[in-house]
Amino acid sequence: MKSKTVTFPCGDLRLEGIMALPEGAGPFSTVILCHPHPLYGGSMDNNVICALSDALVQASLASFRFNFRGVGASQGKFGQGLDEQKDVEAAISFVTTIDEIDSDRLGLAGYSAGAAFALPIGCKDVRIKALVAVSPPLSMFDFRLLASCSKPKLLISGSKDNFLSTNDFLVFCHSLPEPRCCDIVEGADHFWWGYESRLATRVSSFFATVL
Repeated sequence: MKSKTVTFPCGDLRLEGIMALPEGAGPFSTVILCHPHPLYGGSMDNNVICALSDALVQASLASFRFNFRGVGASQGKFGQGLDEQKDVEAAISFVTTIDEIDSDRLGLAGYSAGAAFALPIGCKDVRIKALVAVSPPLSMFDFRLLASCSKPKLLISGSKDNFLSTNDFLVFCHSLPEPRCCDIVEGADHFWWGYESRLATRVSSFFATVL
């Protein structure tokens, strides 16, 4: 694996990220990873985001994880979820400039609040071909935009999620248009400690299949 810390522009700000490439010449399918809520300790070094990145590279996909504005070395301050959508757009644009990346095979994944920030962009941006929402907090953010999203999508949650009942999760998932996959990981809660590998294997397998 080849990993490099980078900075990239978002308007007047500079954001930081880490590009991880598998062995080989490429160009590679690539997944952009969006971390949990910045005000509650979320960053690109989160246990779930790092596990997803590692699993993607092991599956011969590239990954790009980055810090939203105001997190780590990324400039700016929290933008109530709206400015964070601009960060997602900037990350997509940056990835498409990298020679080793196949810009026609891009995926987008968000964990917890990161899914709420990422999916509005992922649904409408034609550069994104597939979507993953890990532990989407349906009671805290509006995910109804997925009802009109025809891209391949995987929604995955733990059976013991602290913020979402299994029944509510499944009812929402099955209301979405195809193509969709809805998974429950038995025993996992919202934070996925001890279940990172199982989650990451499922997500990387999904992207390897659809990209």
